[in-house]
Amino acid sequence: MATGHNFQDLVETGDVLVAFINSSQPDNLRRAKDERRAVFDKHAEAKKIVTQILTEVTQIEENWGQSLLDTEQEKNHWKMELEELEEQLRKGTAKKQMTDSELQFLQRELDSLKNGEHELQTLQNEVDEDTTEIIPSAVYKARLYSHLTKIKWEYDTQPNVLKGVHYGEDLATPINIDSSTRSRCDVSDQLWGFVSTK
Repeated sequence: MATGHNFQDLVETGDVLVAFINSSQPDNLRRAKDERRAVFDKHAEAKKIVTQILTEVTQIEENWGQSLLDTEQEKNHWKMELEELEEQLRKGTAKKQMTDSELQFLQRELDSLKNGEHELQTLQNEVDEDTTEIIPSAVYKARLYSHLTKIKWEYDTQPNVLKGVHYGEDLATPINIDSSTRSRCDVSDQLWGFVSTK
């Protein structure tokens, strides 16, 4: 009973559809098809435009990314150039400071030599002006060596014993050397060790 009722409903629905199709004008059907085709074409055109826009956006993003990468590489290149220049400047500054220090040292050495030359000239003048007393050559040399080395010798010692005092800048150092037990070279080296190189 229920199945027959459902079939009857289906038949009635089919009749209604057939009647609707029969009652529809061919122009209306054609217009509906055309409108459907126009909607489909608009949809396809919109899809094509959106795809093109997305492609262009992707290309723009890639171009910007490449430009950003190039800019970063250029920035790193200039950073390395700047670091190299700074290193060269540091080396140049250090070299200049070293040269300045060496120049100052040489100037001090020159001044010291000039002062020593002046002192020697003064001593020579004193010797030359001394007309009342004849100074033997050995005494003159002893005074000259004493002035240069800052060593005052004792002369009343045994022949093989060297006695005296070295008067340094800060302290006086006694000297007592037995030259019979050491070579002349060792004695000379020890004595020259007292002389300042300044």
